[in-house]
Amino acid sequence: MTITEGLSIGGAADATGLSEDTLRYYEKEGLVGPVDRDSSGHRRYSDGDVAWIGIVTCLRDAGLGISDLRRFTSLLRQDGEPAERSEFLLRRREELVAQSEALAAAIRVLDDKIAYYSPAGAGED
Repeated sequence: MTITEGLSIGGAADATGLSEDTLRYYEKEGLVGPVDRDSSGHRRYSDGDVAWIGIVTCLRDAGLGISDLRRFTSLLRQDGEPAERSEFLLRRREELVAQSEALAAAIRVLDDKIAYYSPAGAGED
């Protein structure tokens, strides 16, 4: 079957905010796809592909490395128990909460120092 609909790689890059090179890399690493191709061999990204890229991007932005993303993608492609997928995500969530708490503490320290060194409160403690 020849695929004529869907987005070109440039269109997918525009839709996702990622570079064409990143999209190719994600496909090579098995994080996306396989992406359908048209009769000329050019990639054609479906709405589902673009949605999945959004999930991968979100998880990447949340700090998951490529190996974690490969593992999660693998879990989704297996017929395994949903509990294993859930446990994977719960562990990552716990890590993000801990990082968020550490960042919040750092922001409080910075706010205190900014207030201390600001012209209105310089040197007052």
